[in-house]
Amino acid sequence: MVDLGADLRLSAPSTPFFCERRAQNFVLRPQTVIGPPPCFLQEPEPRCPTVVPVKDFDPTHDAARIDAAIKTKGVDEQTIIDILTRRSCQQRREIAFEYERMAKKDLSSALKGALSGSLEALMLGLMKSTAQFDASELRASMKGLGTDEEVLIEMLCSRSEEELMEIKKEYREMFKKEVEKDIAGDTSGNFAKLLLALVQTRRDEPSNVVDYQKIDEDARSLYEAGVKRKGTDVTTWISIMSQRSVPHLQKVFERYKSYSPYDIKESIKKEVKGDLEKSFLTLVECFENRQLYFANRLNDAMKSKGAKEKVLTRIMVSRCEVDLMKIRTEFKKHHRRSLYQTIAVSSCWVQTAAQLKHF
Repeated sequence: MVDLGADLRLSAPSTPFFCERRAQNFVLRPQTVIGPPPCFLQEPEPRCPTVVPVKDFDPTHDAARIDAAIKTKGVDEQTIIDILTRRSCQQRREIAFEYERMAKKDLSSALKGALSGSLEALMLGLMKSTAQFDASELRASMKGLGTDEEVLIEMLCSRSEEELMEIKKEYREMFKKEVEKDIAGDTSGNFAKLLLALVQTRRDEPSNVVDYQKIDEDARSLYEAGVKRKGTDVTTWISIMSQRSVPHLQKVFERYKSYSPYDIKESIKKEVKGDLEKSFLTLVECFENRQLYFANRLNDAMKSKGAKEKVLTRIMVSRCEVDLMKIRTEFKKHHRRSLYQTIAVSSCWVQTAAQLKHF
């Protein structure tokens, strides 16, 4: 066990150490580095929203403008967009309260009657908190005939422990059910076991101590449970992937390369298939770079035949007050054009994109 100490976050030692990978052992040796040292500590991820509270907020005035926009012949969509996409969740709640007091009707119901298509879905989504929206998406993925496994994988494998706990709370309050029970009823096998392990939110907290022995043990366990043997010990994979902290797993995946001829993603593809494969790959991608995962999801959705409108709406709404600014940055970095430009040529969002340039 090596105690890095909190001071590493602030300044680099004169002779920092890094971990050199060898066949069976970690070896510490001094290394000259340029810039800050590698940091294995995990601070709460800073928020990088695109939707922030507006200054000089007047909910009564905003409610009146929305009421007038809805009553305008043909509906003044731009005014509705300008207001709701430039107010925080709490501010939108205050607007909804004032609207109901003024118009004697629920704002969400009024928006549903006035708007349609992707714009309707986007605005109605914004009338919920992030956790409420996520809970609603989870419920919709399991309600009725059939299950939307793609949504389950995205929602449960990409959310942090704190986000999952909030989602579970809202799910219980909104639908009077436990999300675990619904997942168990709509999925089966190892796929169900993984999802249920994730929603139990038992992941370790990031620590100021980097436990190299535990990193080595977990890397070896992943290898011995998969590539090394005939068949896959999925239970071991689920346990490690659902319980270890993100910084720890990042180091485990690096150490894994010392044991396996394949990296962790290649190993997953060789060992498991179907929804379980997609789930493990999503977890690894989010452990590595969650914002890049969302950027790639958006790009894939817009490249697919008949662009996946629901994927775009879900990510835009659920991340706009969390990390959408970072997602936009990753999108432009890896796909060579802005998210707005890409959305603008996506068939289902052409009209909406023109109205959402600042979102």
